[in-house]
Amino acid sequence: MTKQVKSIVAGSLLAVLAALSSAAMAAEAGKVVFVAGEVKLAARAAVLDAAVQEGDELTTGADGYVYVKTVDQGFLVLRPNSKARIVTYHIDAANPANTRVKLELLQGVARSISGNGVKHARQNFRFNTPVAAIGVRGTDFVVYTDQQTSRVTVVSGGVVVSGFAGACGPDGGGPCEGGASRELFAGQAGLMLQVQRGQTAPQLLRSPVMSPADQGTPARPDEPVGKVGANAAADVNLDAQKSVSVLSGSKSLVNNSNPPPVVTVPPVVDTSPPPTTTPTTPVVELPPVVNPGPKEVIWGRYAAIAGGAADAEVQAKLNSGAYTAQQFLGSYQIARLKDTAYVAPREGTASFVLASSDAILQRTDGFAVPASVQDARLTVNFSTKTFDTGLTVVGDGLRVPVNITGDVTKVGELVNTGLTDSKIRGYLGGAHAEEAAYIFQYKTLGVMVNGATTWSR
Repeated sequence: MTKQVKSIVAGSLLAVLAALSSAAMAAEAGKVVFVAGEVKLAARAAVLDAAVQEGDELTTGADGYVYVKTVDQGFLVLRPNSKARIVTYHIDAANPANTRVKLELLQGVARSISGNGVKHARQNFRFNTPVAAIGVRGTDFVVYTDQQTSRVTVVSGGVVVSGFAGACGPDGGGPCEGGASRELFAGQAGLMLQVQRGQTAPQLLRSPVMSPADQGTPARPDEPVGKVGANAAADVNLDAQKSVSVLSGSKSLVNNSNPPPVVTVPPVVDTSPPPTTTPTTPVVELPPVVNPGPKEVIWGRYAAIAGGAADAEVQAKLNSGAYTAQQFLGSYQIARLKDTAYVAPREGTASFVLASSDAILQRTDGFAVPASVQDARLTVNFSTKTFDTGLTVVGDGLRVPVNITGDVTKVGELVNTGLTDSKIRGYLGGAHAEEAAYIFQYKTLGVMVNGATTWSR
């Protein structure tokens, strides 16, 4: 082999090794800078300073919190009972057009604070939930999700949110922007965007009771922040926990009962332009409920159907003896808290807003399939002690409208009247009848739908 050939081969090998090294570096999304309680990273117990790679899954237990500082100085925060995945985190500071960032929140509550790389390539950032796609405008936002419903609030900057439909699918990258997408910006106090499975356009809500911060997973006082308000204290430096460990000569976690000292650092400057227009989506006003406590009315599937298992959590509550007056319809059951004193207004009309739902659709010549609930409404007339409700069940290429009227009994039970093809079993609840829930069944030519709904006002 000649010197020239050897030189070419050596140069090629060096280039390949450099490329591999660069790729390996690009695969790291960030590092764990805080961990408390039960937290798993890629199926292993998460520890301080652990590298978080593209493709890694993060899971928190009932007491788990984890903060990940990304390679572009952003943050991903997971609160208890949450699961997220780093799908892609490639930052190209020299050419932002090559930046690609995609995160998934599979369940629970997460906070995402955009790093410098994301802020320079917002068109290439995507945050997915099981039902929605979220894009950013240079942003700090909080998301709650389960398999049916996602809710988003904004701390600073803005987000654009869309349900999965048409060209907006979970496999895409970047924000879904179109006629069905909705924007939400910081400064709109008390507002959130909600998407339910099957919905295309998010709903704008005002309800502190249903906000991501009130899903039983509050933020720790040392949670990081991005841009803060003029009256707020300075930002939190998450490297404080790391510094305490190093100075003490120990790599173990700081005792959570003695949180690390807060170190003041310059605030992260949010360069996103202010919104030029205000959202035109109608706002549904939901007055807060003070200390609602356990749900008075619960429902769930008591049998496995349409690819879903029976609701073990609801079964456990029912078996505990705390709930009574169980009723069944289709594959669903509903019950109310035992010894509840139902008190309703003597007059007036109340409109309820759908809070959660589940549905199944089955053709007479086919299998049962999952479905979604859309266009839902519920009105109760306390003067006449009657109700009027309607919704559309969507699934298997069909849209099945369901409309039911009936009476409200003296114990708050919802009973349909005058219909043989529609059935309902439900209750009003709460100290002032601010809660409602019912299960339903509707049969028509060639198809049957079953489902359950929870409402608030």
